[in-house]
Amino acid sequence: MLTLDEANDLCTAARAAATDRGLAMSFAVMDAGGHLLAFARMDGAPWVSADVAQGKAWTAAAYGVPSDAQKEKMAPMPNFAGAVTAMTHGRFTPQTGAVPVYRDGTLLGALGASGGTGAEDEAVCSAAVTGTGFSLSASDA
Repeated sequence: MLTLDEANDLCTAARAAATDRGLAMSFAVMDAGGHLLAFARMDGAPWVSADVAQGKAWTAAAYGVPSDAQKEKMAPMPNFAGAVTAMTHGRFTPQTGAVPVYRDGTLLGALGASGGTGAEDEAVCSAAVTGTGFSLSASDA
C-alpha cells in the first residue's frame, strides 16, 4: 500500500524536479485502484493541469505502465479512446506524463504531472519516483 506520507513525498520530489527544470506543474498520486491520495499544483501552473495530471495518473495506475503506453496503443483507435474516456467518466487520459509506482514488484499506484510537454511531465515523474526509492516497473525491483 502507498501511504499518504509516501504520496506526499512523491509530490514534494516532483515539485523539486520541476523547479530544477524551471517548470510550474500539477502533480497527482493515485493508489493502485485509481483513487487520489495526494495532489499539488505549483504556483503558476495552468489551472487545467490539475485535471490532466489526475487523468494521466489514473491511466498509469490502471494499466501499471507509463500513460504514454496507452497513448501509443490508442493512436490508431481514436474512436475507441474516446469511448473508453467516456466510459471512465473522463478519467482515462492516454497522454504522456505519468508513471506507475512499484515497490518490491507490486504496483502501488502512479504519479502524474501536467504543465510541461508530455516528455517533461514524464521525466519529472520518473525522477520523483526513482528519487524516493520506488521503481517504475515490476522488473526494476
